[in-house]
Parts: sequence; structure tokens; C-alpha cells
Amino acid sequence: MTLRIAAALASRDVDVELTVARGETLAVLGPNGAGKSTVLGMLAGLLRPDRGRATLGDDILFDLPAEWRPPHRRGVALLAQDALLFPHLSVRSNIAFGPRATGASRAEAAERADEWMRRTGTTAFADRRPGELSGGQAQRVAIARALAAEPSLLLLDEPLSALDVAIAAEVRGTLAEVLRGRTTVLVTHDALDAYLLADRVAVMHDGRIVEQGPTRQVLERPRHPFTAELSGLTLLHGVRTRDGLHTSDGMHLPGEADEGLVVGTPALAAIRPSAVRLVPADESVGGSALSSDAHPAYPPEDGARIRARITSLEPQADLVRVRTDRLNALVPPGVLAALRLRVGDPVTLHVPADAVAIYPA
Repeated sequence: MTLRIAAALASRDVDVELTVARGETLAVLGPNGAGKSTVLGMLAGLLRPDRGRATLGDDILFDLPAEWRPPHRRGVALLAQDALLFPHLSVRSNIAFGPRATGASRAEAAERADEWMRRTGTTAFADRRPGELSGGQAQRVAIARALAAEPSLLLLDEPLSALDVAIAAEVRGTLAEVLRGRTTVLVTHDALDAYLLADRVAVMHDGRIVEQGPTRQVLERPRHPFTAELSGLTLLHGVRTRDGLHTSDGMHLPGEADEGLVVGTPALAAIRPSAVRLVPADESVGGSALSSDAHPAYPPEDGARIRARITSLEPQADLVRVRTDRLNALVPPGVLAALRLRVGDPVTLHVPADAVAIYPA
């Protein structure tokens, strides 16, 4: 069933309009406080918007102020970051609760519980209580319980955020299997979840949708600076030149432009910080400072050399995001230490042409 919502809730400064096609997974991507969970609350019937309308196929979830369908009659399942299993019930009984709550007989509920335990890999601990499960096991049980109820719409609210990296990868694999062909709205702050689980992405910022479209298109060719930040890219506005992009502040970056993008027309460039190399400003980009494995030497004509000043250093997993007043770079901590670079230092950035994707503005 196709989901459509256009609604606003002033107390949370949220005003959104979204469509999710039947069988599609839409990721609503944004930071904490953007309003993502508020959207799920309105769809689940836990929050009442001030105005708006939401439909799921031919069913009206709400059409305010006249119509409001209570949560238990919406055919919607909501899965939060915490599994919220019943501690006094076994895994099998927790999963069977979903279909039982929607009117299934005891035998039918048991049959569905067995099916979803098999599909989520939870059969081996069917008789355990939640207190005997790991975080990943408990979340897989919660997924099985939600889907055993056969909802028309599945809502996932940061389902992986409470798990460590290894367990999150395991549960992400389970979700990738069970979400195929199922109408789903996935709320997340992690672009990786969107890449691996979603058909389409809607980026939310300050209670509004700022960009939406097919997942790879939105995340790899962002149109909004906030989307670029979430994707880990640097976004520049400028004008298409014969071999790249020229920005209003005087930077020229050779790059790979879309076919048919006319010289002289407004354009955007998305740059991968992981490909940007940097050295202290008084050293040559083609010299010995870039000849190590961490910083291979580039001939001067391969890309752009840009003078910049470091504005911040931010640890990011096993790398450091070096923000400058021009572009960003991602480098290993050892490189920063070897080059003795600190906030405020001038640097030279080398941006290879194949790290710059240029497309219409």
C-alpha cells in the first residue's frame, strides 16, 4: 500500500510531506532533534498533528480535524531502538503476541511465530526469556514480533543505534532480508543504514524535508549542504568550466562532469574528503612530503592545489576529519602527527580530479 502524509505539529516545529510507494523502504535521515521520530509518532497514532492528512492505500490514518484512526486500527508496527520485549514471556510467546493482538487464533499465532523465528534466525533461543538474550538477539526477536503481526506499514525508529558495531552489522543483515517488498519508513542518523536498506532517502533538517530521492542519487550527488555533511562529502557551488568547476571565491577544481553539462552553466561539485591530500603550506604537493604510502605523489596537473587554513580537527572512527576554510580532508591520525599539523596552521590541499563529481545545480 502506498503511504502519503502531509502534516504539521507546531509544538515540535515539524512540517513534512512524504510519499512511500508500496513495497518501498524510505529512510528519513537526519541528526538528533531533526523531527524524524515525530514523523513516525504521527504515522503510528502516538502524536496528533495540528493539521494534515495521512493515507495508507485506501485507508485514512487521519484527516484533521475531522478524522482520526486510533493506533490499534492502523495496521502499523513501530520498532524502536530498544527491543521492549515482555520480560516474563519466552521468545516464542513474545513473537506470537503480535499476531494474537491483531486477532489471530492461538494456533495461527504459533505458526507465524515459528515462521518469523526461522526468517530472523531466532529459532535456537525460542524458549529463552529476554533477560537471557544479547542485544542483537533481542532486536532480532523484536523485528520478528513486529512482522509476525503482518502490518501494512513498518516503522523503524533508529533500530540499530543501541547496538555495537559488530552486532549492528548482524541485525542490519537481518533487516535487509526481511524488508524486501515491504512498505517501510526507517528513521536513522547513519547514512550507512540508508545505503544498505533504503530504496529512497528523505533528508530532514530542523523539522523540514530538505532533499529526497533515490538513495545513491541523494547521498552521492547531494544538492543541500546538510545532505553533503551527512554523506561525508564537501559540496561546492560554482560554474562549469571546460575541465571542471570554478567557484565564486576563486577556486578552480578539475573534475569529472556529467555528459551534456554545458560550460558556463551553474553546477555543483561533490568532493570525497578521503581523496584530498594535505601538507604544510610551505611544502610542495608534488614533493617528498606526499611520496609515502599515506600520501602518494601527484603530478601538478592532476587536480587542484588549494591554499587553506585548518579550522578544526575531528576524530571520526579511525581517521581525523580536517576541516579547513576551503575544503575538508580525511586523514589517518599518524599523518597529522608526522606533519605536525594543528588548528590554525596553513596547509596546501591537493584535490585529484577523479575525486570531484560535477553535476547540474
